[in-house]
Amino acid sequence: MKYLIVIEETDSGFSAYSPDIPGCIATGPTREATEREMQDAIAFHFEGLKQDGAPIPTPHATYSYVDVPA
Repeated sequence: MKYLIVIEETDSGFSAYSPDIPGCIATGPTREATEREMQDAIAFHFEGLKQDGAPIPTPHATYSYVDVPA
């Protein structure tokens, strides 16, 4: 399954989260490293959910850009 992740630049690198997976976050020194860390964090999170017998969230988030006069 594909999940939307949001990657944001921070003072010390990057951070990421997924709107579909509350509480699952990752950080890294680069955008690419943060994306890899987020993929690992989601997999780890899902392993925990499975062990607890909890459902895996269905991806539903989408994205869109809007033009706004600056």
